[in-house]
Amino acid sequence: MIGCRNEIHNLRPYIPGKPIDQVKEDYNLDQIIKLASNENPLGCSNLAKKAIIDSLEEPSLYPDGNCSKLRTKLAKRFSFNEDQFIFGSGSDEVISMITKTYISIGNEAITCAPTFPQYKAGTMQMGGNIIEVPLKDYRFDLDGILSAITSNTKIIFIANPNNPTGTIITKDEQLTFIDKVPKHILIVIDEAYIEYIKDTTFPDTLSILNQHSNILVLRTFSKIYGLASLRIGYGIGPKEIIEKINRVRNPFNVSTIAQVAATAALDDIDFLEETFQVNEASKAYTYQRVEELGLTYIPTYGNFVMINFNRPSLELFEQLQSKGFIVRPGDHLGLPNFQRVTLGTIEQMTAFFNTVTTILDN
Repeated sequence: MIGCRNEIHNLRPYIPGKPIDQVKEDYNLDQIIKLASNENPLGCSNLAKKAIIDSLEEPSLYPDGNCSKLRTKLAKRFSFNEDQFIFGSGSDEVISMITKTYISIGNEAITCAPTFPQYKAGTMQMGGNIIEVPLKDYRFDLDGILSAITSNTKIIFIANPNNPTGTIITKDEQLTFIDKVPKHILIVIDEAYIEYIKDTTFPDTLSILNQHSNILVLRTFSKIYGLASLRIGYGIGPKEIIEKINRVRNPFNVSTIAQVAATAALDDIDFLEETFQVNEASKAYTYQRVEELGLTYIPTYGNFVMINFNRPSLELFEQLQSKGFIVRPGDHLGLPNFQRVTLGTIEQMTAFFNTVTTILDN
């Protein structure tokens, strides 16, 4: 047998849900409503679609390894220098590059649990130790994180809003926390769902970024922009941090299709507003239906809701899947009676809750 690195023995591969076609075949279904991966139910911008089609004229050419046009547009939009951006094949790859840059064997990264699993995976791949502080009232426990800091701590990962709970830390909480973290520790703030938030208590992290040498903000085009299949995310931070991370970046790591689609999508403000309004309406409808069923939920700031159905999540997951609805069982997320349900259109949520009601009544 060929030996592998010791770190590999403690890792588990990511196991995605069944593809839609497989679910159709397994249960002899004609239609599937997927509410499992926090994707945009409206798809993506027509501007992005046109850019994708146009880019297919030259598939034989390598992509721009610098993401130049997208870099320039984002730098102008957010008023940062172009050398303050790093791009990856989704936020997943950016996280992986961060841990490759800053985690060595025996180093520690701190986060809360449950949260986005790539923080743990990236740390463990490099032989680091992941310190998982339990959520407090389903929110990141910032005091708990501060108490967990040791001389081995290199990175703190914060998902805001948190996935899977949809909860946030506020502007005041974040500022107080940042001031207490030693400056030699990198604070990675993952804002994958920020475009779904218009709450004034939510942090404006970019406005304080240049005042700190140890903060890196993550964003993605997978959620509200609807470009999940193209895999493109990015980080914004001090140029010294970005330069070091860039040393471990694979050349041509973001496809041409992803770059042009993301660049075009930034211009479609109407599509983003439509998506936001659909999400808000579906959220309100979901809250209403959950309350009518006498169930509870975790109020969310994202495009998904954790709902407590008071029954084993895998059991209900299978029942829903057999009827054409794919959700994310909480059993995999440390919340065994919950389902994480992506907020679809009103029509999709109506169909979902009508089915749920039938199942719960039996």
